Formats: sequence, C-alpha cells, structure tokens
Amino acid sequence: MAPEAPDSLDEAGSDPLVGSLLARIDDLLAEIEALHARIAELEGRAGQPAGKPPKTPTNSSLPPSSGHKANAATGVQKKPRKGRPGVARELCPSPDETRDIYAERCACGAAVPPADQVLAHAYDHIDLPPIEPVTTRINLHRAQCPCCKKRVTATPPADMPPGSPFGPGVVSIAAYLHGSHMVSYNRLVEVFSGLLGLKLSEGAIANMLARVAKPFAAESEKIAARVRSSPVIASDETSARVCGKTWWQWVFSSASAVYHTIVPTRGKCVPVEFLGPAEPKVWISDRLAAQCRHADAHQFCLAHLIRDAQYAIDAGDTVFAPGFKAFLKRACAIGRKRPQIADATIAKHARDLKRELDRLLDLKPTNGEGIHLRAAMSLDRDKLLVFLTRRDVEPTNNVSERELRPSVIFRNYAERTIMQSARRDVAARRGFLAGLTPHISVCVRPCSAWP
Repeated sequence: MAPEAPDSLDEAGSDPLVGSLLARIDDLLAEIEALHARIAELEGRAGQPAGKPPKTPTNSSLPPSSGHKANAATGVQKKPRKGRPGVARELCPSPDETRDIYAERCACGAAVPPADQVLAHAYDHIDLPPIEPVTTRINLHRAQCPCCKKRVTATPPADMPPGSPFGPGVVSIAAYLHGSHMVSYNRLVEVFSGLLGLKLSEGAIANMLARVAKPFAAESEKIAARVRSSPVIASDETSARVCGKTWWQWVFSSASAVYHTIVPTRGKCVPVEFLGPAEPKVWISDRLAAQCRHADAHQFCLAHLIRDAQYAIDAGDTVFAPGFKAFLKRACAIGRKRPQIADATIAKHARDLKRELDRLLDLKPTNGEGIHLRAAMSLDRDKLLVFLTRRDVEPTNNVSERELRPSVIFRNYAERTIMQSARRDVAARRGFLAGLTPHISVCVRPCSAWP
C-alpha cells in the first residue's frame, strides 16, 4: 500500500527523511549556482561572454587554423574524379641546343641512309647544369708616379667593389628565398652549401639582408606612391612580433601594387600617415574604426559581415540575422558574376538588393546580438553595396587577407620552430642531467617509448 501523503508542509518537514532530502536539495541548488558562477568566470577569462556562443572561424574573424578539425569519415569512398584529356608539355620555341638523331640500321641488319629520313618524333630534354660559385680574385696594383713620385693604386672595378665578397647574384638569391619563401637563416646556410656549393654563415646572410634594406626602401616608396594614386585602396592588418613585442603589419593594396608596413600601433594614424594629402575614391576594409573615413566612399568586407551574421544566428537571433546573411551571400554572388553581366543588369540587381536591405532593416529582432548587428547596419547601410556602382571595387577584402597570409604562415612557423627548439633543448638538458646525476629524479622517456 502506498504511504499516505502528508497533510501539510509542516507535517512533511517533521519527517526526518523528508527533511534530510529537502536539505540535500538546497545544498545541490547552492552547488549548481556556484558552478554556474564558475562557468561564467571561466568563459569570461577565455574571452567568451557568459551566455553567448563561442567564437569560431565560421562566425568571427578567427583564422581557420584555430577551428576544430573533425575526423574524416572512415569507409566512405570518394566520388571518382571526372577524367580530362591529357595535355603534354609544349615544346620550347627556341631550344638552346638541337640534336638530330638518325636511324642507323634496320632490325634485319641493313644500313639505313640518313638522306631520306623524315622527322618522326621530337621531344625536349630539360636539365640544369651543375651550379658552382664563380670566384674572381681582384689584384689591385700600385706604382710610383714617374713625374711627382706619388704612389698610385689601381681603381677597383665598379662591378666588383671591395668589401663584401658576395656579389649581387648571391645577395638576390638570399633576399628572394628569405623574403618571398620564408627560408630561415639556418636553412639558407644549408641551401647555399648543398645546392649551390657556397659556404656561408648566418652572420653573412644577415649582413647581406641589411645591405639590401636601402635599395628596397627606395623601391618601396615608389610602390607606396603608386598605391596612393589609385582610386580604390583595400587595407587590412595583422599582429606581428618585433623584438618580443606585439606590433602590427598593415597592407595597402590597389589594382597594380601592394604596400606593406610594420608599425607599433593599430590606430588610424597609420593610414592617415600613409595617405598624406591623397584621398582615394573608395576604401575597402572590415569594420575596424581605424580604417574608416579615409575616402569618399567605403565598402565593407561582406565576408566579415557574413561571419558576424552567423554569430548572431548562433546567439539565437531568428529575426534579422538569417535574412541578412542570405542577403550578403546573394550580394557576393552578384559581385562574382559582374564580368559577365551588363551595366543595366547590375543596376537592376542594385535596386533589388536595396529594397531587400530596407525590408530587413525594418525588422525588430529580440536577441541582443541581432539588435546590435541591425543597429550597426542601419548606420552603415551606405557601405554595403558600393561595389555595384563601380566595377573596380570588390565586395570582399579577400585580396588584403591573401597578401597577409604568407606573413601569418611565416609567423606561425617561426613560433612553432622556437617552441620545438625549446622542447629539444629541454629534452637534451634532461638527458644530460640524467646521465651525469642518476640520483636526481628527471622525467625522461625510455628509448623503447620513442616513436
């Protein structure tokens, strides 16, 4: 038989078992509240506001490398790639050497005269000759003048001045590999030694790169002047480590040139100082305040806004952000098709998108992120569709991000190399201590545990 229910709370509280359960419930509720406070504290410490979705590469400007990589599905057979007709390498139009090979004898043993033979097949054989450094010894002689009896020394040749023994060919290879392909100093030493047969030190390479700084600076000023004179400029920035401190690498790109500079600030003084008296027609960038108000018109990067809309969707907005994201994706699709469509069609698309934007901005989202995004777009609505009025304006700022990507890769590679070197040094130090002082407790993996 089921127990009778208590007539009142006082009667239930008089039961010692019920009272202990109620007390336990109060303790658990207090513990849950404390855990909620701890979670909010940890989320705030990690840069994630309490009650909001985490920042990921799909809903923020975080790089793709910081996102979680899902495991590839096993046992799933990929769809075979559609075959294409094979294409052979074209023959060189002006070969350095031509060898005519004639048939000598038939399989039956009879000799074949070369006079009646025609071309049956032609192909190119491409190879590199052995690369060896060329050393030229310069002997400067001197003599006594027969007239005034002064000593006269020969003038050094202009193409081989005294000082550094390395000519412009060696210097240009070092600067190209280090600057364009991010080859480190120690790797350059290996490249010059193993591939070019030239012994160099890291100090010599550093001196080479220091000497080319002056001619590079002169050329960079020409590049900067070309970018300033462009009617459309795109800009972006990323962090850079300089002497153990965080600086900022800025890029200013136009249709014909790209200018990079590394400065200790992210403020608007950088583009102001770069432009000087120049004022372009359109400026392309993200929504960073330091990059706004430098031109007659401003085009926001729609790719950044798509990620902002996705974050508002992740935060729970179902009123404004989903439609705004679809609007941005449609605008980007039209921007990609501009080379194939006429001006009248672009103008029609612009009218349609403006009407769609007006409709979206009339919505009243209830979510905080949706309200914030809608308010920002209401103020900057004139910065969304500038690319539909000028064909030389892109809807996104991907060109600047592509220009910064090699520097980011080099920075990440350098950081990983430093960490790996530090771990190797620690492991070597631990092994050294373990070998000299067996009585010291050192955590060293045995050889059988090494991969």
